[in-house]
Amino acid sequence: MPLLLVALVVLAVVVFGAVKGIDHVKSWLAGPADYQGPGEGRVTFTISKGETVSEMGADLQKLDVVESEKAFVHAASGNPAATGIQPGSYQLKHKMAAADAVDVLVNPKNMVQDAVTIPEGKRTTDVVDLIVEHTHFSKASVEKVLTHPTGLGLPSYAHGSPEGYLFPATYDVQPGETPKSLIRQMVAKWREEADSIHLESAARAVNLDPDQVITVASILEFEAQRTQDYPKVARAIYNRLKAGMPLQSDATVSYANGTSNQIWTSAAQRGSDSAYNTYKHKGLPPGPIGNPGMATIKAALHPAKGPWLYWVVVNLRTGETDFATTYAQHQRQVAKLNAYCKTSSAC
Repeated sequence: MPLLLVALVVLAVVVFGAVKGIDHVKSWLAGPADYQGPGEGRVTFTISKGETVSEMGADLQKLDVVESEKAFVHAASGNPAATGIQPGSYQLKHKMAAADAVDVLVNPKNMVQDAVTIPEGKRTTDVVDLIVEHTHFSKASVEKVLTHPTGLGLPSYAHGSPEGYLFPATYDVQPGETPKSLIRQMVAKWREEADSIHLESAARAVNLDPDQVITVASILEFEAQRTQDYPKVARAIYNRLKAGMPLQSDATVSYANGTSNQIWTSAAQRGSDSAYNTYKHKGLPPGPIGNPGMATIKAALHPAKGPWLYWVVVNLRTGETDFATTYAQHQRQVAKLNAYCKTSSAC
């Protein structure tokens, strides 16, 4: 090869290398590929528990929220709050500047979710109303799941009824949630709490099956208003059962009649043939009358020691409850409640 040609080839290689080097330097100085923002459209982005910043960036790039994973990682490294990004779903846009995307994700207030709070003692019918109120689910879709509870994870001793097994707590409703997945959360939470206290073996220790424990706990939610009274009412219930006395719980009668007043019931209501009418039928009702919390479940498993056969809440504002061993004592306590109700709007 002539020397001149060799020299030209060498020169071309040098020039090409120089250009590539300049391009590389320019790319390095410019940083990773990044959109300028502010973005367009709507993208729901969900972060899973334990997901790394790099994994978030890769997912965001796939969704075309950010132009590159590296841009997101770079932006996150410059934002101290990025170490606290929480799992959940967020509303983002296509073609966002990476720093803007990070700003959205570091603020928990930007998390997209509804929340359904189930208070202790609520009946399943009340749970349905709360779900409908706080989500976009229709009442029919929620009731359908509860009417056909296959796949909810209910224990065998629930006999296919979710009443008593929708644990009271606050549940987040993420995008893509369904009525069934939400209710499964509630049953799973019940199972988690039940396992934490070894419910099945603890029930055997007090000669009850787990469903009976949940039934007693559900009655306690209505028959007492103060946590310290739960174990005493539980003992009174067990004493009545042992003595062969009917429970005469107005709470169970209200449940049988579909009413919400547990303080008093009418003669007509107490005449119901329902198995939940504990004035007419001895023993426990056939199942829970609501969804109890942990305090009443523990009280059902660990009743106080005492001879009580009767109880009555005598102050509906404070929850003060009187206990008695004789019917004559109980009648005096009922008279005390009646006198209270003459001057209190709580009745």
